[in-house]
Amino acid sequence: MKVAPLLAQYLYVNKRLDLPGLGSFILDPSTVIEPETGKHNKVTILEGVSFERNTTIKDTSVLVNFISSQTGTMKALAAADLDSHLGLALQFLNIGKPFLLEGIGTLTKVKSGEFSFTPGLSLPASLKEQNTKEITSAYQNDESLNDYKSVFYARKKNMTWKKPVAILLLITGLAVAIWGGYMVYKKTITDESGSVQVKTNDDETVLVADTAELQKSNQVQSNQVAVPLPAGNYKFILETSDAKRAFSRLSKLKTFQWPAQMETKDSVSFTLYMLLPVTAADTSRVLDSLSRLNGKRVRIEQ
Repeated sequence: MKVAPLLAQYLYVNKRLDLPGLGSFILDPSTVIEPETGKHNKVTILEGVSFERNTTIKDTSVLVNFISSQTGTMKALAAADLDSHLGLALQFLNIGKPFLLEGIGTLTKVKSGEFSFTPGLSLPASLKEQNTKEITSAYQNDESLNDYKSVFYARKKNMTWKKPVAILLLITGLAVAIWGGYMVYKKTITDESGSVQVKTNDDETVLVADTAELQKSNQVQSNQVAVPLPAGNYKFILETSDAKRAFSRLSKLKTFQWPAQMETKDSVSFTLYMLLPVTAADTSRVLDSLSRLNGKRVRIEQ
């Protein structure tokens, strides 16, 4: 942002310009700056302007407010640009170089340490005149410029329409997270409890969640003695276990429509099996499929 033309405009409007570290530029109230009317404006020496050395100037709030209002930038940024411009001016002056304030004049530091001022060319009054009281009032109603930290923080804006959208997105996210957690939990419980896969007639495998607990009232009665093998069938042994395990497993297999049966010879060891009409050529394939579905190795009883 170019500060120099704004300093000149401020001087034209308020007839006085106070710059920390330098001093005060005072413009005769009778001086009139011609407005900009076209490309061929007459440029003249700025008359009626004088300079007073004053190192006690500290407050630049009104000037910063003017720069901010003309450029549309934050006051903190305007203050930082003003400080940078004044710092550059002091560097030039301290090394003996003259410093030009555009639209005002040139400052030069003499051997005695004082500043010598030479009026320069005026700028056309391209900005609307502003009353100093209005600028001061606007500054007092705005935020403080004690430091420049606020330049790094965006101002809060009233975006009322964003709140409902944010809340909706939050609720949707929570719902998705809960649903995902439930599905992971359900899958974990299914895997731990022993999922059962049922083989359909068209060889498609369907996974059925085995989450039913063992209920004594639902236990399926079984044959307590071995039965003869029907002609043309093979006897596939699913597992051999104790009574509690066998009854529980049989009940679950019946729930999933497995044609499972149970037998025992001594009432201690119980065998779960299925009688299936399978050709001799398909026994190996059926054994592999049943083993995967059963979760345990299935064998054929000869």
